[in-house]
Amino acid sequence: MTFSCEVSLIWVRFIRRKHQIFTGRQVNMTELWEISAHEHHVTTVLFSRDGQYLLSAGMDRLIKLWEVGRWKQVSAFKGHEKSVNCLALSPDGHLLASGSTDSEVYLWSIPDGKILHRFKGHKKTVAAVKFSPSGEWLASASYDGGVRLWKPDNPADSHVLKHHTRNVVTLSFSPDEALLASAGLGGEIVIWSLKSKEKNQKINAHPTAVYSLLFSSDGEYLISSGYDHRIKWWSNPNRQLIRSYSLEMPGVHCMAFSPDACYLAVTVEKGIQIWEVGEHKLARTISIPAKGVYGISFSPDGRWLASAAADKKIRIWDMYSLLKG
Repeated sequence: MTFSCEVSLIWVRFIRRKHQIFTGRQVNMTELWEISAHEHHVTTVLFSRDGQYLLSAGMDRLIKLWEVGRWKQVSAFKGHEKSVNCLALSPDGHLLASGSTDSEVYLWSIPDGKILHRFKGHKKTVAAVKFSPSGEWLASASYDGGVRLWKPDNPADSHVLKHHTRNVVTLSFSPDEALLASAGLGGEIVIWSLKSKEKNQKINAHPTAVYSLLFSSDGEYLISSGYDHRIKWWSNPNRQLIRSYSLEMPGVHCMAFSPDACYLAVTVEKGIQIWEVGEHKLARTISIPAKGVYGISFSPDGRWLASAAADKKIRIWDMYSLLKG
């Protein structure tokens, strides 16, 4: 995996606009915007593929669409009967999938928020959803131990991948769409073959639980975070442990790569850690006045970093000032 990580972002300072649900403030010479976004915990955030919108989901059963830059709410999507826990966008950015504690997966059109389909089959909370790189498959993971594959354009075409017996909370497709990784309680990572829909490999990765999984953009590595507060890099295809480093802080440990793959952002209790991928060293720690930080997302151009937290707020940082400040 080759890295060329000089920061090339254009620094543009937006004029702040007054809005009743928006506050902007500067902290330690770093541009930080805060949005009082939901009535309960914000569970996840996700930038649209074109970078025009930021999506958020919450325990208030809503999905909200925000205008990037002005950070003004554009619309709210209603449908789920309980907490919305996870979001995923199709590769073309026209479809949004959401998973909920109501055990259903919804498929929405973007940006109008029309419900296109409700996928039913899980018996408990849906904790993760992911589109495959081509958009052919939509995967979902649940506390019922099930991993399901759905065809977005043919909802009747679905497959159940059976191995896990406890909560499955994270999913990641390999860039070549050959593999799907899943994990959760028990600390075991299961690698599935998309062609055969069978278990390909198994990794005893972390004690107690795996929180998050990511394939690197070139497919050479699978990265995991776990209950032991460690980030682990596994090689492809033999799944040998290449490196491991400690976050030294508790938390949910959601992960996101910057678009250029130069940085890995990881949520921790009351904060976010940003790691330099090439050097495997901690570049910056961001403090957040909320114990639970549940979601994180980079904008497609790498300029913005957004987080979702238990204090009902979304926070957005300008990456240029964050790393140079």
